Amino acid sequence: MEFLLDFSAADLAQMRFAVSPMWEVVTSFRLLRDPAASPLHQCWAAQVRPRVARAGLDAGWLSDLIPPRGYLADFLNPVPATPFPTLAAELAAMRAGTPEQLRRDLDRLGTSSPRMRLLYEEPDAGLEKVAAEIEAYWELALAPYWARVRQLLEADVFHRARQVAEHGAAHVLNELHETVRWDDGTLGLVHRQCSLTRDQPGSGLLLVPSAFAWPRVLTRSIAGESPQLAYPARGVGNLWEPRATTATDAVAAVLGRSRTMLLAELDTPASTTQLARSSGLSPAGVSQHLTALRDAGLVTAHRSGRSVLYARTAVADALLTPAGSLT
Repeated sequence: MEFLLDFSAADLAQMRFAVSPMWEVVTSFRLLRDPAASPLHQCWAAQVRPRVARAGLDAGWLSDLIPPRGYLADFLNPVPATPFPTLAAELAAMRAGTPEQLRRDLDRLGTSSPRMRLLYEEPDAGLEKVAAEIEAYWELALAPYWARVRQLLEADVFHRARQVAEHGAAHVLNELHETVRWDDGTLGLVHRQCSLTRDQPGSGLLLVPSAFAWPRVLTRSIAGESPQLAYPARGVGNLWEPRATTATDAVAAVLGRSRTMLLAELDTPASTTQLARSSGLSPAGVSQHLTALRDAGLVTAHRSGRSVLYARTAVADALLTPAGSLT
């Protein structure tokens, strides 16, 4: 089935891009529920799925709200107010949504579970629990990897914005995905699960690159709001490829060999214990080096149960990448 969205000049003028943490929460959680869903993310899923299960998040609020297939609750993805909103800002917008919209979503999802009945009957209390679980999931599943994911999404936005400037909006819409086509003022979308509609012309279109939506596009259409289209970001197939680290000798001359070695080991997030085991350094020594690297903005720390996972930042990636190479 193909859905058609008519465009006016005002719609094209208001078309914009946004990088949305909440879209990554929704799409990544759905991917985790289906081990065969995407071979591109097997490395990430293998690391994250056990953490999510240990925290009980695989059988909580998100498991009710994000089924493996089919409809996704629209209230989870409010229209971002800025091109690069924080998770906190999107959660605040989610809490500010109307009870009527929330209940319409739940009517489609079903309210057979106690959690969904509470959310339906007491939206404010239920949304606080949903937001708390999203924050817990973010810390376990996305925050340690966010520098890498965000870099991919921002690169997609900047590339397509340049394409709009050079070739026009129609060219960009035709390049988004094989199921999306632009033809004579109409956007066509071959989509088996949800439609893309608008209640009145001139509300624009919000394009949201996603690392975890691949290989499909996802949509959100709410009366009075800009339709949203989440599409696979360019280069997602290389997202989890090891980053080049052949510039370590030059970096070691500045940071020291132990700290440079730890940065190189952090191509994927790891705990102090894991780093001590792989590097041969003592846990106390690793902890001391990581504190210095975190203070310098080269690593970030994210709690995972009783452990803390350390991740390399985009600044550290740049340091370890040979000049002139691409990652």
